[in-house]
Amino acid sequence: MSLAGSLALRRYSRHLLIPEVGLAGQERLAAARVLVVGSGGLGSPVLQYLAAAGVGRIGVMDDDRVDETNLQRQTIFVSDDIGHSKAQAAAAHLRALNPYIAIDPIPVRFAPENARDLVRLYDLVVDCTDRFPTRYLINDACVLEGKPDVYASIFRFDGQVSVFGAAGGPCYRCLYPDAPPAGSVPTCAEGGVLGVLGGIVGAFQANEALKLLLGIGDPLVGRLLLIDALGGTTREIGFDRDPSCAICGEQPSIRAAELFDDDEAPVEGEIDPSELDAALDHAVLLDVREPHEIVLGVVEGALHVPASQLEARLHELDSARQYVVACRVGAKSRWAVQRLRDAGFGRVRHLRGGLLAYAASRPEFEFF
Repeated sequence: MSLAGSLALRRYSRHLLIPEVGLAGQERLAAARVLVVGSGGLGSPVLQYLAAAGVGRIGVMDDDRVDETNLQRQTIFVSDDIGHSKAQAAAAHLRALNPYIAIDPIPVRFAPENARDLVRLYDLVVDCTDRFPTRYLINDACVLEGKPDVYASIFRFDGQVSVFGAAGGPCYRCLYPDAPPAGSVPTCAEGGVLGVLGGIVGAFQANEALKLLLGIGDPLVGRLLLIDALGGTTREIGFDRDPSCAICGEQPSIRAAELFDDDEAPVEGEIDPSELDAALDHAVLLDVREPHEIVLGVVEGALHVPASQLEARLHELDSARQYVVACRVGAKSRWAVQRLRDAGFGRVRHLRGGLLAYAASRPEFEFF
């Protein structure tokens, strides 16, 4: 695709002045194809900067719909987009931003049945997701298809950026061989994220994609960039390709893109008293009994916030933590679980039957 003599030349004039880009580089961008998986906090700046830069074809893959809570950080959307397909809404805004490029809205989930076919159509993939199963699937599909995976993640004030699957370089599994246990790591929806962090980290991510497309600079291959927005600092961790990696190692065991079991949705429902001890290995017991009830017995390590004080003390709780909410017989705790969920706490469960039922199975407890 030639830009010579095109009206688009004026649009890209600041690129043309850069020796490392110039007309030849801009033509490389115009001929490039990039798949962006996720159009949220990271995807918004990535999509806007790649479109503005003149990347010729951009795939926008997202099966979600715009929610009001997205607008705090997902700057590609506006209020009128609420309830609409993210992929379609983002594509419309990108076409308005740059009519000289092609946009492919893909309003479906990145999944095993489409992963490799999609990756094969593009020159590189930008991973803007927040789910571990999808991150591993993107990595695996990119390795199997020989395409770079430009990765980033954000949480609260911290971000990470790297490039996986580049020729001769390590992949995501080299750095993180195994996915964390389902539900053990909170998402941004559960723990929160500073809105501007997506812009900071997403700009780094878009920069890595452009460097790879242009063949310039030193991409973050074998390097993990750590960004601390609260401290205003960055640091870098180097890592090598793992010879025993399950997909890019010397004897790979993964021959086709595989999706991990997706149990990462916010923890819901109840747990049986017999399950409480195991649950507390990775959760906090939130005891919502009133002060006069506490004298009947306590569970070591429990956090005590009486139901009557819960509304005023929500700020003392961490939405990124997992909580098992309990009272004496399960009535107050059921209300407390619903109130916590209404306030944005997704990682909460209810102890069925309350602490009285729990104590019935534990001879060391005589009360509750």
